[in-house]
Amino acid sequence: MTLLQWFIFFLVVQIIHGLGTWKLYEKAGRKSWEAFIPVYNSIILMKIINRPTWWTILLFIPVINLLMFPVVWIETLRSFGKNTTADTWLGIFTLGFYIYYVNYTQDVKYIADRSLVAKTKTGDTVSSLIFAIVVATLVHTYVMQPFTIPTSSLEKSLLIGDFLFVSKFHYGARTPMTPIAAPMVHDTLPILKTKSYLSFPQLPYFRFPGFEKIEKNDIVVFNWPVDTVYKFFDTSGRSVVKPTDKESNYVKRCQGTPGDNLQIKDGVVFINGKQLVLPERAKPQYSYSVSFDMNTPIDFEYILKDIGATDAAGFKTEARDTLFISALTEAGANRLKNVPGIKSVTRNISKTPEAQVFPQTNLWNKDNYGPIYIPEAGKTVPLTLASLPLYKRIISVYEKHALKVVGSDIYVDDKKVTSYTFEQNYYWMMGDNRHNSEDSRYWGYVPEDHIVGKPTFIWMSWDTHGKGLNKIRWERLFTTVGGDGQPQSYFKFFLGLLALYFVGDYFWKRRKSS
Repeated sequence: MTLLQWFIFFLVVQIIHGLGTWKLYEKAGRKSWEAFIPVYNSIILMKIINRPTWWTILLFIPVINLLMFPVVWIETLRSFGKNTTADTWLGIFTLGFYIYYVNYTQDVKYIADRSLVAKTKTGDTVSSLIFAIVVATLVHTYVMQPFTIPTSSLEKSLLIGDFLFVSKFHYGARTPMTPIAAPMVHDTLPILKTKSYLSFPQLPYFRFPGFEKIEKNDIVVFNWPVDTVYKFFDTSGRSVVKPTDKESNYVKRCQGTPGDNLQIKDGVVFINGKQLVLPERAKPQYSYSVSFDMNTPIDFEYILKDIGATDAAGFKTEARDTLFISALTEAGANRLKNVPGIKSVTRNISKTPEAQVFPQTNLWNKDNYGPIYIPEAGKTVPLTLASLPLYKRIISVYEKHALKVVGSDIYVDDKKVTSYTFEQNYYWMMGDNRHNSEDSRYWGYVPEDHIVGKPTFIWMSWDTHGKGLNKIRWERLFTTVGGDGQPQSYFKFFLGLLALYFVGDYFWKRRKSS
């Protein structure tokens, strides 16, 4: 929906509210016209139902308002004596239109001094639960969101089984684009395994100002731009078109920012002609071919685990004296070269074009790619039949323009063009596990409106291959994701603060009781 459509929709909602409540406003000692004035009518309604004025803000926050509307309907009915269980359910299941019936047919009286305390334990529990859900949804949507690492694309930096907290405010919190959705879940309802949202209507993209910009080498969570999978890891072949904010969450390392020229040479990233220096915590991995002496006994399972190969069983015999290792760091490869019986350790580098890499024109491959321009908002590029594959999806999908080619001519919104000006920023995201990562090399640019947030720290790390207490990677608990140097766990400090809290609480209660 466009801004104009949303404005019209907003005005229609205000008219519906006014027509259904103006008599109730009069009975509460207000003017009937106050029920029709946008925003102001909500402020007055809060006064009528004896609730804080700041509740008005919650009525205009997407997703949060879905929780608040039923609360306000019930509070309105109770302010006019309609407080039976039947009244409550009628208010909810008619989506508030039961108030129309009360407004026009019932001779009700306004209860100005009604008690706001729940009369039953069940009512008190429900009120507390709704309040907790509202607060949790606010935090989840605009402050911090839990996230789980599902794949090995950032292996060494982030491991499968790491549980993160992702900051929404570092890059600026994005308001939900899908306003009718279940709170605190992504695209699927737990247990029911069904879609958790309605695709229509859609809100325009808006992001609050952030505290920092995305920098090269930042680890970023974003919505996968080409996502059509029914469910993450679903192998049934089912597909679905999803709204932007309901596309699967991915986490990669930003390698190119708006305005950069990026090129990959033999697996090494170059930005504007200079090699991109990765931070100390980043451990890029590649696949290697290992040649060894068949007459020398070598315990490969022990060695691969010792040098930090991603999967100690993840190699295969290509020939009698050659192994293939799918993911290994350069440091691990150098250590492997010094093992007695190892004749050579060679990084596998793709030289021939691969049709599956972006923009699927059989030009480049995963190790030798580009150069390619990372679009920047407001910048203009020449648009030709040769460059069109790079920007086709940007124009038609991300920036929603009608695009067609007639002969050798390109038309955007039915106008013949020879250039194009970008409307938003784009980023280039890649995994550190270079030969085992589906990233921008395969599906292209990540639009700014797809950015979710910045991982800040790991609060839990679960190793499915471990046993007993060793299933928990204790050294990774409460470690920061970014920063200089090697990760350091702050778990012991957390335990110390937790112990201090309980000790302090014990002595405080003891002093208070005496």
